[in-house]
Amino acid sequence: MTTVTAPQPVKPMQPVKPAAPKARSLAVGGTLALILATALAPMAWGTTYAVTTEFLPADHPMFAALLRSLPGGLLLLLVTRVLPRGEWWWKAAVLGVLNIGAFYPLLFLTAELLPGGVAATLGAVQPLIVAGLAVGVLRERPSLWRIGWAVAGAVGVGLVVIGPAAGLGLAGVGAGLLGTASMALGVVLTKHWKAPAGVTPVVMTGWQLTAGGLFLLPLTVLFEGAPPQIDGQAVLGYLWLGTVGGFIAHTLWLRGIRRLPVTASALLILLSPLVAAVIGAFVLGEYFTAWQLMGLVLALGALVAGQLSPRRRTV
Repeated sequence: MTTVTAPQPVKPMQPVKPAAPKARSLAVGGTLALILATALAPMAWGTTYAVTTEFLPADHPMFAALLRSLPGGLLLLLVTRVLPRGEWWWKAAVLGVLNIGAFYPLLFLTAELLPGGVAATLGAVQPLIVAGLAVGVLRERPSLWRIGWAVAGAVGVGLVVIGPAAGLGLAGVGAGLLGTASMALGVVLTKHWKAPAGVTPVVMTGWQLTAGGLFLLPLTVLFEGAPPQIDGQAVLGYLWLGTVGGFIAHTLWLRGIRRLPVTASALLILLSPLVAAVIGAFVLGEYFTAWQLMGLVLALGALVAGQLSPRRRTV
């Protein structure tokens, strides 16, 4: 006797549920936290101008850059104990020269040759340089949204930190633009090459600081030397620039540009001149005019808007 089993009815396919609002809000919160942590780096770099003019010995930009890079880089190498492999020996050297070895001394030289506000303004053009390099190197489609806000941010920073009595020395302006272009290229190449698997931002920071410091060491010995006298204020200034403004800031910066869009992260550089202007107003006795306040609002608005992406219509 044969038993026939009736076929089981097929259950209709359940519709795919959209992503839960909670998961979406967690993703947005994580991105916001990453942006805020990355923003701490240019804020720390914005203190360079005041520290250089108020604490450090004059006419020694390469020595200041050396102390800001090599000790911190060697310390990170000692802690992580990870060295580059293969092609990353020369890639780390190139990034170290662009982001550290060339940028640092040009930054200190600009701070010595120009008023702090003018020197800081030159860094505001970096998002525009990064946007152009991203198209050529990363093959990214140009984002008119972010490029437009980068222009607005540069204008806003200019209104904040350049007054009618600003001194524009040719040597200082040239040094500032070269330093800005050097770091902009370093940012784009960091995004283009990407870090090897398993290499953390702390390890990458140690590689770059050490490479930049070793590049600066013979140049400092040959052409500049150490200051004749280093007092207690100078020691505090070097410590601040080497720790908070050195390996801590660079670790946060490399962590951010690894995960954020390159043009959006470059817009955070606008915080550096804004912090320099605020320090000048509240610490060095400078005051904001109505035009400067308008520029401050414009620059901050551009910085926030540049982190957003306008919604595109889908068919």
